[in-house]
Amino acid sequence: MKTVLFTLSALVMTVLTSFAPSNQATMIADWERAKAYTKEYLDAMPEDGLGFKPTPEIRSFAEQMAHLANANFMFASMASGKTSPYQGKNLEKLDEYTKSKANLTNVVMESYDYVIAALKGMTDAQLAETVKMRDNMIPKGILIDKAFEHQTHHRGQTTIYLRLKGVVPPGEKLF
Repeated sequence: MKTVLFTLSALVMTVLTSFAPSNQATMIADWERAKAYTKEYLDAMPEDGLGFKPTPEIRSFAEQMAHLANANFMFASMASGKTSPYQGKNLEKLDEYTKSKANLTNVVMESYDYVIAALKGMTDAQLAETVKMRDNMIPKGILIDKAFEHQTHHRGQTTIYLRLKGVVPPGEKLF
């Protein structure tokens, strides 16, 4: 019976730790890699492709990237407790960012810098603290992990945009 309980306990701990957020140093390295990868996507799209939509009902390339930036600011603001510099603004609806490749690139890169700075200002213990999102209390590290998942999702969507514009997307950068 002791062996069964020990084995069960070990299994539960393995499952629980597999859902734990990464530590601060790993998270920073991942965000720096994602920033460089996203910059390659922004650089790959020609200026005249910013408004391109594969179908009329979805976001344009620029709107996808601005949406990604908005979420980076929002998630990092929630986790760090610091007000986003774009609080209350919907970047994907602002011509300043969706019509200018330079401005779009700058705000997207700024959003990554904001997340990285937030992470650098937090300890692993602070990343384990919870924050309210919607009706749930979520560890701040998990919130940042969800932000990472979100930016990966939207950057990935733009692969098709590049291909449809005849551009070969950047190669994958998992490490």
